Amino acid sequence: MPIRDRIRQVKHLQNKYFICVLENPKDIVNIASAMRNISAFGIEKLYVIGENDIVRDFETSRTNKHLKNVSVGANKWVFVKRFKTATDCIKHLRNNNYTIAVTSSHLKSKVNVNLYEETFTQKKLAVWFGNESKGVSEDASNAADLCIQIPMGGVMESLNLGTSTGIILSHISYQRLRYIFEHNKARFKPKRLAAKKMQSWDEFIKPNR
Repeated sequence: MPIRDRIRQVKHLQNKYFICVLENPKDIVNIASAMRNISAFGIEKLYVIGENDIVRDFETSRTNKHLKNVSVGANKWVFVKRFKTATDCIKHLRNNNYTIAVTSSHLKSKVNVNLYEETFTQKKLAVWFGNESKGVSEDASNAADLCIQIPMGGVMESLNLGTSTGIILSHISYQRLRYIFEHNKARFKPKRLAAKKMQSWDEFIKPNR
């Protein structure tokens, strides 16, 4: 199927008002993996913090050949906005009424929630992932409304950026879409296509029914 036809087919399943934030990411493989996850799960936007020339803005990101190869082309479809500092990003999110959820297996000073037990149906939600080695900054942790933790019963207590974005964004994205579907909050346009889109929505939420 041509990619633009695929975009039209799934556009109504995109997760609006759901943003992924990467704070000072350094490894292009991790950035590319996060982009693949963002594209796959229909996350609306990617915000990147720091002086990273790989993802300065949407145009730079989508034309970066190395990023294209590593992300298998996902960089072409992910909207990117960059902020110089965590404070700048926090201010932007707050001005637009976003709930901020940082992700960490170690932070204990905030409201800590289990990924699989919490409800993430806030109207506007930004999920914030920290640097590969330093984690979430103090500015971000102090500003956050909650801290998401993935329950882990093994020896290792942390995951790489690609894995953690995949697990967390997949779960939250599906939960938010299911909430919209079950509470009849979807509004499809044009109306002549509403029935068809509703059917595909139904098949997405309950594929084995």
